[in-house]
Amino acid sequence: MRRNSIRLLVPLLLISIAALAQVVAPIEIKDPALRDLQQKYMDDLKVVGQEIVTTNFTYPFYLSRKLDIDEQQQKVAAQRSIRFDHFNGKTVLAITGNYYAAYSADKLNGEQRARETFLNVVMPILKATVPRFQNNKSVQGYALEVSHHILGRVMNVSMEHPENLAVFLPQHAALKLLSAKDEDAQQAALLEGQVLLNAAPVTIWLNGQGPQLASNDPPSDPSTEAEASPTRIGTEIVRSSDGVGQPNTSVPSFPKLLKLKETPATVAPPRDTSPEALSSLQGANKEILASLLKELDPQAHFVSYAAPSFVAFRQGIYLQLSMNTALPEPASGSRYKLAALAFDEHLVHLIRPVLGYFKEPKFDGISLSTTIHLPGKAAANNASEAVEFFFPFSGLRCYERYDCTGQQLIDAGTVLINGERVGLDLQIAEGGPNR
Repeated sequence: MRRNSIRLLVPLLLISIAALAQVVAPIEIKDPALRDLQQKYMDDLKVVGQEIVTTNFTYPFYLSRKLDIDEQQQKVAAQRSIRFDHFNGKTVLAITGNYYAAYSADKLNGEQRARETFLNVVMPILKATVPRFQNNKSVQGYALEVSHHILGRVMNVSMEHPENLAVFLPQHAALKLLSAKDEDAQQAALLEGQVLLNAAPVTIWLNGQGPQLASNDPPSDPSTEAEASPTRIGTEIVRSSDGVGQPNTSVPSFPKLLKLKETPATVAPPRDTSPEALSSLQGANKEILASLLKELDPQAHFVSYAAPSFVAFRQGIYLQLSMNTALPEPASGSRYKLAALAFDEHLVHLIRPVLGYFKEPKFDGISLSTTIHLPGKAAANNASEAVEFFFPFSGLRCYERYDCTGQQLIDAGTVLINGERVGLDLQIAEGGPNR
């Protein structure tokens, strides 16, 4: 009987030790506030570590603060990576690690590789982490970075190289993602976060396609656009036999991870968003903007003192059109409902007319910016709301062709209400069926 008890105790002891090995020791954290949090919630962090190390991932996954290292090195390297950190001014729970799967560059583009690692690694980690810290006011979000591998061919030579996926989700978005009842709700929650592949922003579409349903252009792939004829592996995901990535230096701070240096040959040059570039676009489109302003004003209700202008937003350039939206009686409600009504009743009807002026644009999208005005008593009881919709041309053209719904267009873009980014579900916000 005693021998059986020992046999049961040993695995439990090993799991407990393994969980402890996944958590960064408070003494290793330089920031005093973060160090105090690490000490205060050490027991919760250990539980998270235990759940992660006992998760059955599709391919081997190791928590690690060193990314892109050989699997044999990883087995003997320190695996402590669960820690509190700072990201974009927020206190986050940060987790990093190496996932030893290799994706065929011939079968999966960058966004598809990001989706696979997100579903197979990031989601299980979030499920282990978020419930434990969802009511913790000290935790404002979750920042995860996972390294996987790509198999391809360059100059007729088969090569395997690492690629890093970074995901940040605010606390409210993480909760919405895990509690979502369907894929659309999950997608809306995911779009409230930030995803980077080798430090380049990408979008993960959970349905595998995104809103560009009829586009003939392949999704942009910042990691493989410049690669020569990748090798055909025959399956979409191939197990990495021996990790061949070169060791990366240990990086203790998550914000630094988001700025890892990319290989110059694999990253498209960034858009020039300097004041000079904006001014040049303004001059080149002067006559077009004058015609647009004159011809569409009766239905657009442009703001007289804010002429159409080009603005920099999220590494891109957008044409900003400033308008006033007067909602009819009995319009009232939350700012989300008002934003949804402004889109459905006013802004969406301008998309196709506006696109008619720009057949081959030299910028990235259009921003429809409006101030919502309510009628009668509703105006006295509600402050005016400023709403901005930033739509990339890929989503706009998809909508123009009737291949995307208004909701899909919104999901492909960015919505700001009074300067704060929000998720906007038209059906939920308006409290009725899709319009």
